[in-house]
Amino acid sequence: MADGEVNPFANSKMSPLPHEPADYDRGATVDIPLDGSMDLRKREQELQAREAELKKKEQELKRREDAVAQAGIVIEEKNWPPIFPIIHHDIRNEIPIHLQKLQYVAFTTFLGIVICLLWNVVAITLAWANGEGPTIWFLAIIYFISGVPGSYVLWYRPLYRAMRTESALKFGWFFLTYSFHIGFCAFACVAPPIIFRGKSLTGILPAIDLLTWNALVGIFYLIGFAFFCIETLISIWVIQQVYMYFRGTGKAAEMRKEAMMAAL
Repeated sequence: MADGEVNPFANSKMSPLPHEPADYDRGATVDIPLDGSMDLRKREQELQAREAELKKKEQELKRREDAVAQAGIVIEEKNWPPIFPIIHHDIRNEIPIHLQKLQYVAFTTFLGIVICLLWNVVAITLAWANGEGPTIWFLAIIYFISGVPGSYVLWYRPLYRAMRTESALKFGWFFLTYSFHIGFCAFACVAPPIIFRGKSLTGILPAIDLLTWNALVGIFYLIGFAFFCIETLISIWVIQQVYMYFRGTGKAAEMRKEAMMAAL
């Protein structure tokens, strides 16, 4: 530094920075709220209780399913038709492979009787509209509302269960009721003039009679006659095939034995 110059910082003193007070006391204890841990423990206990309850219900359900299986009871869940299930039907998974074709044809005859009776209602409605009177129409409705569920309950479901379980008695019941089915279809093909000149059924005799004065109604009756003929022929084939299988597997002797046991 040159002579005569004065150092402006020579006599100045730097004052120390003030100490900032500490925000916390190192020796003080920190209070942690225990409500959160209490809630977690409570929730964990509730979950454990629910899990135990679910496990108990699963065990009870399994016990019931095992009891039902041991008793030989089959739970039939409705699955057909897919849009609006009203019956249980699963040929592919429940009927033996060598019997599936026959079962499908038998199911075709069930659908066939539905079509026959439905067309019968249509034709008889047309005849009523052309002056035949309402009585034959009411009879046609009775045939339909009793024949469709009756066919399923009386002969198709027994055949389905007989094919699935190999029950000789169910086969016997099928033969009895299916014979009535074939008899009705054969009667409908002819429709003799017994009840209201046979015009409550679309047989060949009322068709010929109606063709003489109303060709349109007569044609509808002829179509119904063809439906009943086809249904009769296929049904005869089905009962023949089922009987051949029934005899070939020795179920006839088993049915007689079961019938004797049931009688005793």
